[in-house]
Amino acid sequence: MRQKMLAAVAAAALFAVAGNAFAGPEEAKKWIDSEFQPSVLSKDEQMAEMDWFIKAAEPFKGMEINVLSEGIPTHEYESKVLTKAFEEITGIKVNHQILGEGEVVQAVQTQMQTNRNLYDAYVNDSDLIGTHSRLQLAVNLTKWMAGEGKDVTSPTLDLDDFMGISFTTGPDGDLYQLPDQQFANLYWFRKDWFDRPDLKERFKAKYGYELGVPVNWSAYEDIAEFFTNDVKEVDGVRVFGHMDYGKRAPDLGWRMTDAWLSMAGAGSPGEPNGRPIDEWGIRMEEGSCNPSGASVSRGGATNGPAAVYAIRKWDEWLRNYAPPGAADYDFYQSLPALSQGNVAQQIFWYTAFLADMVKPKSEGNNTVDDEGTPLWRAAPSPHGPYWEEGQKVGYQDVGSWMILKSTPTDRAKAAWLYAQFVTSKTIDTKKSHVGLTFTRDSTVRHESFTERAPKLGGVVEFYRSPDRVRWSPTGINVPDYPKLAQLWWQNIGDVNSGAFTPQQAMDRLAGEMDTIMARMQRADEANNTYGGCGPRLNEPKDPSEWLGKGGAKAKLENEKPQGETVNYDELVKRWSEAN
Repeated sequence: MRQKMLAAVAAAALFAVAGNAFAGPEEAKKWIDSEFQPSVLSKDEQMAEMDWFIKAAEPFKGMEINVLSEGIPTHEYESKVLTKAFEEITGIKVNHQILGEGEVVQAVQTQMQTNRNLYDAYVNDSDLIGTHSRLQLAVNLTKWMAGEGKDVTSPTLDLDDFMGISFTTGPDGDLYQLPDQQFANLYWFRKDWFDRPDLKERFKAKYGYELGVPVNWSAYEDIAEFFTNDVKEVDGVRVFGHMDYGKRAPDLGWRMTDAWLSMAGAGSPGEPNGRPIDEWGIRMEEGSCNPSGASVSRGGATNGPAAVYAIRKWDEWLRNYAPPGAADYDFYQSLPALSQGNVAQQIFWYTAFLADMVKPKSEGNNTVDDEGTPLWRAAPSPHGPYWEEGQKVGYQDVGSWMILKSTPTDRAKAAWLYAQFVTSKTIDTKKSHVGLTFTRDSTVRHESFTERAPKLGGVVEFYRSPDRVRWSPTGINVPDYPKLAQLWWQNIGDVNSGAFTPQQAMDRLAGEMDTIMARMQRADEANNTYGGCGPRLNEPKDPSEWLGKGGAKAKLENEKPQGETVNYDELVKRWSEAN
């Protein structure tokens, strides 16, 4: 009797295994029909792509892996919906955890330092490309796809279709991160207010030029002053000319490292990042991989006149033109605050939160009309008086999949399958409609986004324009992002609190960056920690020997030139013609 029971159990188990072997295609078809539409692929092409995933995942069926990303709508969709689809189609269970961006960076740093496998893959910013390419603790994806990971690399991955692939490629020409979501820092404004004839007339009478998209910071400041202190109310609502945040927290550091100094003009000409001086003010000579200093005394610009000007303007505008309480907001509080409908413009708006800004009125969004069409638009951010033609114009983040070498090979292969799955052409168009963080050129040009573009405030037009490549992430001058990024928010927070002046804070920040980089230099020279590409600091000199002489730009006599604006409709027309 017992033998019969065991035989029956074994037969049932075999049946279950056989059943699962055929469940993949059936489940894939179900997801293609019900969830993965629209797509740039036909349903037959989608099915062929999913068939490859089913076969490639066969050795890992039943495995459970852990991945980590920050919390934006795109990753929420992956965590709640796409993990379920992936498990049903491939048999691999994924625990996709969501944490704050600072916690993600900390987890990456901890795994790199301890060599313990905390997560099997991460979505981390391409800002870390200088770190990964130097430390060589992340899997070199170019070598992985050609070697150990060849059997789990999709033939339809199509790397050239990813708009931000150059940002996740190291100076050695190899890929270290696979783009998953991408967003830019753009200028945001209430076009319905800017188009009002009465407000246009009042603005021109006071400032002598047209109310429009500001080209420079002078115009941005004039517009902020105008709406805050002249207009004051629109349709009975108290309005303000600016929105930002200042809470002493890690995201205040990103607020500045995300090209704020470069937008003011602190860096050198050069795209995607200034050389020899980048958007952090770190110097690295052309043709070298060794950073040589952040302080003006070492040839850097972190505490130079343009950088100090940038921090001073951030502080002044926050105090003078933003709604009450904004100085105590963090990153996650300030962006949704726009939906209240009482702010005329924001110089520094992440399109990652586009999904929140196109929600209907019924969900509390006062920046759309009754049909859900945005009353706002997005446009290029203005630049400061130190900016010169050929400089980086703004920041663009490419949140990207990265696997550390401390991850066991079988788990790394399963995680690599998941990373390709959520970025595949089968899924990417639908995922982009949910999260609105475009990574593939084919997706942003899909007809479904042509139809939806009028509801997305100019972001589709931006990503279809050739201008999109002029916004870029942190570059390779930054030798170790996790170590250096944490210094920024602590020092900038002292400006917001009033404990330090902008000059004092930037002097201290530059000095601390040089101190940390000196430790990196010693480690690299002793142990080749950074592959020979660690810092090699210049000996300090009197700042006068660098200022305006190949180092930081000298202080301008006039930091507020005449304001300049451009008509938004003409700007979009130029984008369309160029596209």
